[in-house]
Amino acid sequence: MNAVRKFVKKEPVFTIAGIAAIISMFFITPDKEYLSYINYSVIILLFCLMLVVAGLMKTHLFDIISSKMLKISDSSRGVAVMLVNITFFSAMLITNDVALITLVPLTISLFSENHRGILIPLIAMETVAANLGSMMMPFGNPQNLHLYSFYKMNPGHFIMTLLPFGLLSLVLVNITVFIIIKNEKVCTENKSASGIENKKNFFLYIALFIVCIITVLRLVNIIICFCAVIAVCLITDRKLLKKVDYNLLLTFIAFFVFVGNLSRVEIIKDKVSEFIDGREFMLGVIASQVISNVPASIMLSGFTQHADELLIGVNAGGLGTLVASLASLISYKFYVASKNSDIKKYLLVFTIINLIFLAALMILFLCIY
Repeated sequence: MNAVRKFVKKEPVFTIAGIAAIISMFFITPDKEYLSYINYSVIILLFCLMLVVAGLMKTHLFDIISSKMLKISDSSRGVAVMLVNITFFSAMLITNDVALITLVPLTISLFSENHRGILIPLIAMETVAANLGSMMMPFGNPQNLHLYSFYKMNPGHFIMTLLPFGLLSLVLVNITVFIIIKNEKVCTENKSASGIENKKNFFLYIALFIVCIITVLRLVNIIICFCAVIAVCLITDRKLLKKVDYNLLLTFIAFFVFVGNLSRVEIIKDKVSEFIDGREFMLGVIASQVISNVPASIMLSGFTQHADELLIGVNAGGLGTLVASLASLISYKFYVASKNSDIKKYLLVFTIINLIFLAALMILFLCIY
């Protein structure tokens, strides 16, 4: 029983998704049509990206990039601005989850001893930056990848839809960091970043990353991408397969089943579609606060064709509560595990900052749409 409690506490979204999928099976008996529910392109691309990024992390690429950029400044404010911008832009390419997994531990190592007061607002800002930066690209986060694939969106249209929100976010992130981070002298040397480890693997993973990107752009067949990634990883480092977040993939599948079954119940489909129509943005924001923006995007996309509004809604909805974005939980777990952590203060600062940014994006949406 304790094992079950620990699992539910660790994977609440996966648990909710699984229960929802099972309940829906009582209304729609499992049949061949279940196979059509799943967006296989999203599952395969997420799997491939997680494998490739895990490989790149083992070469210490991200440690080296961070280390070299941090040497530019020796002030706490300068380092904070650097870290937040690295997080914002790297999240576009390596996803918000991976950006935070890479940079939050570095931040804790830099500020946990002599600059403890800077740590909470800086981690909160890095989390905001990761969620906002990742929304700029189709492969920046799981919800984007799903909606981009589900609605078969044009890459140029996708980027232009979110560009105003991304630009505003970038400006506000930098202004906020400059205001809330004290300016103190700090050591920025990262001794762990000595150089690229295993250059042969490094170039192979870079090549695979490029293959993943052009696959997202629909220039390479998804099966070719999958076979290439699997083949290289099996040859270079089979342990990378353990780095994949399989619970996230299963969460997607469970929500695909849940939404697929709901869409086959005509009364529910008609009522939900009627209610959602014209409210995609607000429902995307609200649903994300409760079940997080990844499952919210999967659930709501099954009932509307207004892709742009929903896309903006679930990305803006990643701001707000701690569970609004799964990536936010990553930062929280890292901070809680650090020395002398203050959970109440973290949650207060995190929530206030997130709500301010969410309000700004909501105002911009109302001005544009």
